[in-house]
Amino acid sequence: MIKLYDSALSGNCHKVRMMLGFLGQPCDKIAMNWAKGDQRLDWFRAVNPRCQLPAIDDDGTVVWDSQAILVYLARKHLSEQWLPLDARALTQVVQWLMLANEEIAALAWARVTVLMKQPRDRLAELQQKGIAGLAVLEGRLREHEWVAAAHPTVGDIACFPYVGLAPQGEVSLDPFPAVRGWIALIKSLPGYVSMPGLE
Repeated sequence: MIKLYDSALSGNCHKVRMMLGFLGQPCDKIAMNWAKGDQRLDWFRAVNPRCQLPAIDDDGTVVWDSQAILVYLARKHLSEQWLPLDARALTQVVQWLMLANEEIAALAWARVTVLMKQPRDRLAELQQKGIAGLAVLEGRLREHEWVAAAHPTVGDIACFPYVGLAPQGEVSLDPFPAVRGWIALIKSLPGYVSMPGLE
């Protein structure tokens, strides 16, 4: 069974939990306390030298970084729905993985700033970068149900948690009706699992 090094409040970990849920795959969750720095312990550095969550150990195959794990799980389970093989379709998905790593990630850092009561000197900058990503997402979703294809892909999973959690970083989703509809659509998928803040 896959071991998932997990933190319950991490949106990046939630991407992996969602993917496993959609694939119907169980996992052994190893709880890590991100706030206390468990990810920087020496034993975990051997799992992920970047000292970040999540990471998985699939019978000796260790993968770290949430986007890389999504790709690994989709390809391992031969799921062309979640990660197509066609060059054009695959490229469409990868574009949204990049948005998740950049503008959408700013929403994650805005959330950390607010929830962890960190200095707010960069909060407005993070929020504006996140809002720019939401605008790109809104533009796509006004015309399409899903971000990269006619069905959900790992691109949707990669973007979803921190978009849905944006209000925890004091970013309103009210100006983005298509995004809000997409959030509801993802939550309706068979196998969807939730997390605190996304109920």
